[in-house]
Amino acid sequence: MNEYEELRASWFFHWATLEPRRYWVGMALVWLGAWLISGPVANWSYPPRRLPLEFLLAGSAMASGFLLLVVARLYLGWSYIFDRLNRAQVDYEETGAHDGDLWVKPEEVLAKDRLVVEYQLTPLLKRLRSTIALIGLLASVNGLLFWLAH
Repeated sequence: MNEYEELRASWFFHWATLEPRRYWVGMALVWLGAWLISGPVANWSYPPRRLPLEFLLAGSAMASGFLLLVVARLYLGWSYIFDRLNRAQVDYEETGAHDGDLWVKPEEVLAKDRLVVEYQLTPLLKRLRSTIALIGLLASVNGLLFWLAH
């Protein structure tokens, strides 16, 4: 539960817990920010004056790839916490003398953890999976458009 609270309080992982509008605005801002790198790279390969569509599609693909990495990191962090809270016994990690030991959760702790899993983490992971699927769909459309442009 401590790890859950730490993740929830961190500036990066807290983003996944925001209400939908702020979450999607954040996604759009990361995607637009990724254009600071993908734009010049796409410009080098596809000069916008000669190949504007290819430039936009290549830059968009690179920015989407960066966004995918960010969302994957969010997903992996939250799924780790999901797994630890959902298990009936948890192994100690890097705790010194207890490293490698198992702690069996008392029933009331397990019930509390599973409530957090059910009502907090399951919807959050569903949102992140949907975001990954949406990025994949948009990347597929982007790739198809790029293929058609050639």
